[in-house]
Amino acid sequence: MSFFAILCALLIEQVRPLGYHNPVYEGVLGWTRWVSRNFDAGKPQHGWVAWTLAVMVPTLLALGVHWALIATLGVPFAVLWNIALLYVTLGFRQFSHHFTGIRDALEEGDEPLARSLLAHWRHIDARNLPRSEIVRHVIEHSVIAAHRHVFGVLAWFSILAAVGLGPAGAVFYRMSEFVARYWAHKDARTTQPASSHVKEAADRAWEIVDWLPARFTAVGFAVVGSFEDAIDCWRNDAERFPVGNDGVILAATSGALGVRLGGGELRSQLVVDSLQSAQAGDSLMGGLPPESGSTPGREPEPAHLRSVVGLVWRSVVMWLVLLALLTLARLLG
Repeated sequence: MSFFAILCALLIEQVRPLGYHNPVYEGVLGWTRWVSRNFDAGKPQHGWVAWTLAVMVPTLLALGVHWALIATLGVPFAVLWNIALLYVTLGFRQFSHHFTGIRDALEEGDEPLARSLLAHWRHIDARNLPRSEIVRHVIEHSVIAAHRHVFGVLAWFSILAAVGLGPAGAVFYRMSEFVARYWAHKDARTTQPASSHVKEAADRAWEIVDWLPARFTAVGFAVVGSFEDAIDCWRNDAERFPVGNDGVILAATSGALGVRLGGGELRSQLVVDSLQSAQAGDSLMGGLPPESGSTPGREPEPAHLRSVVGLVWRSVVMWLVLLALLTLARLLG
């Protein structure tokens, strides 16, 4: 059931991607705001209360509907519910248009347009970035976006679905990522910013939630890329990146592709519209300090962008084949 739901969700998302400011997103945003407004009283314990409510209520609601459908209408309707939730939590098309636009601009030699598109996507000062730095930023942010929109969701969905919890894992992962990102950027817009305790609780929870999926993603990239180089770079260079889980993924990507990543200063800017920033899939990795150094490898070039696409899709196919084999083994067993 899990394999079928994932496959259908990915196919539907490719044909009809979820648009910005859709009703589901607006509902999640409204819920997160309400929790923050009513339960963020500025004390340490309130941070964990707010995070638990913001993340666990939607997760338990998704699980409750799943079990209710199985008990009343049967498994086929529960599968449809799984597909629907995966459709809104899983997918490349939620970020890939940014990647495609920048890649096309670079291939046409239009570096000013590529800088403009990168600045719009990542909300950074890209006016003086050389070509190789444009490519580096695109690779890093695209890989992290692919992890958070695809591989992380797949990992948590598959693990919890295997023990009968249906789509709870997908909702849990995406809500954990969303609230950490939203509360981190809330200061940019509101007169009642999220307290430091709420931000700290969300960040610590997100680090724990993403620990295992990040390593699944890194292993997948190593298997479908240059395995020895990816593992070696993961072991020796992951600490060069400021966020531990992201560093594991980026180091493995660097080794798998043989391309230099890290070592530049990403001058992040607070967006004027934080809601658009959240919907655009901003990561929390922030900038790399100049002294952090870079990973070994060749200078990033536009040709590496196609290699990234191949790496990601090969990893998707690998995980789908693995899930298919596990599903077949369960059916035959």
